[in-house]
Amino acid sequence: MAGPTAMRLSSVLALLRPALPLILGLSLGCSLSLLRVSWIQGEGEDPCVVAVGEPGGPQNLDSGTQLDQSDEDFKPRIVPYDRDPNKPYKKVLRTRYIQTELGSRERLLVAVLTSRATLPTLAVAVNRTVAHHFPRLLYFTGQRGARTPAGMQDDTYVQAPRLAALAGHLSINQDLYLGRTEEFIGAGEQARYCHGGFGYLLSRSLLLRLWPHLDGCRGDILSARPDEWLGRCLIDSLGIGCVSQHQGQQYRSFELAKNRDPEKEESSAFLSAFAVHPVSEGTLMYRLHKRFSALELERAYSEIEQLQAQIRNLTVLTPEGEAGLSWPIGLPAPFTPHSRFEVLGWDYFTEQHTFSCADGAPKCPLQGASRADVGDAVETALEQLNRRYQPRLRFQKQRLLNGYRRFDPARGMEYTLDLLLEAVTQRGHRRALARRVSLLRPLSRVEILPMPYVTEATRVQLVLPLLVAEAAAAPAFLEAFAAGVLEPREHALLTLLLVYGPREGGRGAPDPFLGVKAAAAELERRYPGTRLAWLAVRAEAPSQVRLLDVVSKKHPVDTLFFLTTVWTRPGPEVLNRCRMNAISGWQAFFPVHFQEFSPALAPQRSPQGPPGAGPDPPSPPGADPARGAPAGGRFDRQASAEGCFYNADYLAARARLAGELAGQEEEEALEGLEVVDVFLRFSGLHLFRAVEPGLVQKFSVRDCSPRLSEELYHRCRLSNLEGLGGRAQLAMALFEQEQANST
Repeated sequence: MAGPTAMRLSSVLALLRPALPLILGLSLGCSLSLLRVSWIQGEGEDPCVVAVGEPGGPQNLDSGTQLDQSDEDFKPRIVPYDRDPNKPYKKVLRTRYIQTELGSRERLLVAVLTSRATLPTLAVAVNRTVAHHFPRLLYFTGQRGARTPAGMQDDTYVQAPRLAALAGHLSINQDLYLGRTEEFIGAGEQARYCHGGFGYLLSRSLLLRLWPHLDGCRGDILSARPDEWLGRCLIDSLGIGCVSQHQGQQYRSFELAKNRDPEKEESSAFLSAFAVHPVSEGTLMYRLHKRFSALELERAYSEIEQLQAQIRNLTVLTPEGEAGLSWPIGLPAPFTPHSRFEVLGWDYFTEQHTFSCADGAPKCPLQGASRADVGDAVETALEQLNRRYQPRLRFQKQRLLNGYRRFDPARGMEYTLDLLLEAVTQRGHRRALARRVSLLRPLSRVEILPMPYVTEATRVQLVLPLLVAEAAAAPAFLEAFAAGVLEPREHALLTLLLVYGPREGGRGAPDPFLGVKAAAAELERRYPGTRLAWLAVRAEAPSQVRLLDVVSKKHPVDTLFFLTTVWTRPGPEVLNRCRMNAISGWQAFFPVHFQEFSPALAPQRSPQGPPGAGPDPPSPPGADPARGAPAGGRFDRQASAEGCFYNADYLAARARLAGELAGQEEEEALEGLEVVDVFLRFSGLHLFRAVEPGLVQKFSVRDCSPRLSEELYHRCRLSNLEGLGGRAQLAMALFEQEQANST
């Protein structure tokens, strides 16, 4: 019996032998998985959380607070924008910054304890030295003994970048009371408070826990010092004392001796300090800021040199070798054009003139910011030459021979200067030298300019002046207004300003605007609740300023005007940019529309131009070739008939114009001015002009009134000529004309 059984077992094993590794692997994996599950289920609590509540754990954590629960306050709140088709359409108002919409909190809020006596001196010095580094800065005024928990005092200088970096390395969900530790009189070594003169950091979680105990601390604790009162309140209520280091980060401070010169202080404690105290006067605050700013600048230059050396060493190991090393080291390489139309041009200048003027003139004086920029470039070049060749040579500038500059969007402003220098040797020998130097002003960190807050909820009042010659084009404008404004229910109104001539629309004469009024009434019938207002004026020589004077008197001062033309096609995007770019008391916005070329010269399929004429211009942003749109166009920089501004700003500029010009001089000025010129010459607002791809206008020949000023008349004529077609279309038209004349 043993023989057959052994044979059967051996045969079975022979059959299972190829599958044994798979069976063993599955068994081992299942065993380890079950063992891991038993380990996880056997732990009753998180050991890390339990250790926090133990006596030996850190003092800065609350044993009853779970870390994952405290993180919920700092999670962004995303607002869904799912639209229910059964509900009526409602426009969603977007915030100006995405962090506002997400509910993000600032990392650091700084509170400064000051007094009425030091508010115009020390408090102003604090604001000028640290306000641009911190997102939130609050001042608490009152007596020096006020029991207000403050982050710092106004007689403290804070090195803001270092403090912001320290706050960025600390956890936000732990109780923290960090600063320069001081012992209470008669208390133990564990009972310490943070000295208010050197500033201190309080976490948000600690303030939330302290809030219920503040009333009790006000009645039980008597102290003349606010920092000592706060320390006693934290010790008595929560058992938390001040610490000078936390999570490997140390709060470093320096006590400045009386009559000590910051420029001569070289101790390591001073050079590495976050806060310096006491600061007796505002000038001392500015001197400290100058010294620490110079230290930070030297440290930045040193880090740049170290990084450049590392890049230089690593470049040898790259496939391109040293040939792939761009100048300056560490900055992007110059822009490489892919065609002749992408070549960045150089602007030529001297010390007195520039030969690339904004108005197209061949030569204009070099003045203002451009002159200061060129002077700074020349001084920097001379300084770098002396630094490199001293003490063997010393250079003195004689004059600038030639200057070239261009803006590279990938790098910054590039300069090439030909300088006539006088080189002086150590023995006093002098010689004139002409040398060419290259400089680069690199692009720095992008910062948001401080601007007044605006929203997309402002109502826009469109104003359309209509001449008799433009009455035929008004129905098309009204249909576009209905499709772009009334249909999406934009918060906008329209006022039609009907301009009659001296002999038009009188008794017995037909009304030239009868069709316009009928089209407006039809829109009011199609869209219930909509009212299109119209005003009738009579003028022999209508001026844009005079027409706007009539409308301005009919509306409140807080009205946002959008001055349009009969060829304008407003839409939601255009109105939103009008709301965002026109800021009351700050800025007026005059968009640059896209003008289509003449259909006679630029048909739907424009033929290729002759060699050397250049490519055809691009199609307009809103053009559709399938609908027979022209092949191209251009942004008309010469036209400025459209604008967005507030009524109060216009009235202020208009009053200033009337104050500076009186009588016949004012009457003549109004005939030759446009609204954009009124803001440009008689207001202190920022005048913002930018291309607006949403404003696409059909080709039209503007009526250039001879009553306009010489500059406005020239701009009007130039706009008509440039709007005929591109170089390719004009060249082909001339070629066909010559062919026709030759035959």
